[in-house]
Amino acid sequence: MATGNAGDAQPEDRDLSLLTTIASLLVGCGFFALWFWLLPSWLGFQVDIARTASWRWIAAVPSVLGFAVAMRCVWDFGRTGHGTPAPIAPPQKLVVVGFYRYVRNPMYVGFIAGWIGLWIVFGRANWWAIAIAVAIVFGVDLFVHLYEEPTLTGMFGADYEEYCRNVRRWMPRLHAWQK
Repeated sequence: MATGNAGDAQPEDRDLSLLTTIASLLVGCGFFALWFWLLPSWLGFQVDIARTASWRWIAAVPSVLGFAVAMRCVWDFGRTGHGTPAPIAPPQKLVVVGFYRYVRNPMYVGFIAGWIGLWIVFGRANWWAIAIAVAIVFGVDLFVHLYEEPTLTGMFGADYEEYCRNVRRWMPRLHAWQK
C-alpha cells in the first residue's frame, strides 16, 4: 500500500479507494432509503402541505443539515476508512476526519437531527410515537456502548482509546480535535 500524500498513491490504491467510497455511499443511501420507507407511517409523518403551519418549515433547515452531515460521514467511511457503515464491511482505518473530529458519532447525531426536523415539519406526534422514538435512541446508545465501541477498541486499540479520551460520544466539541 502506498504511503505519503494522496498524490503518491498507486493507481490500484486510487481504484480501491474509489470503489470503497462508492460502496459506502450505496450502503448509506440504502440505509437512509430503508428508514424513509419504514419510519414515516408509524412515526406520524403525513404530508399535508395545505394544513402545515408555515413556521414549521423552518425545521427543514436542521433536517437538511442533519442528513447532509450523515451523508458526509458515509463518504468519510468510504474515502478515509476504506469501508462502509455496515458492520459486515466496516472501515479498515480509524475515521477521525471531518465531523468525526468534533463528535464520535456524527452520523447518528446528524440522522437524529434530520428526523426531528422532518417530524416537526410533517409530523403529528402522539405519545406512542414519541415513546418509540425515545426507545430507538436508547437502543442506538446501547448498540454504541455494547457493540461499536468494544469492536472499535479491538480493531484500532490505543488510537481509538486516545480518540475516545479527546472526543465526546454525543456532544460535539467547539473546536476540532487534532491528534
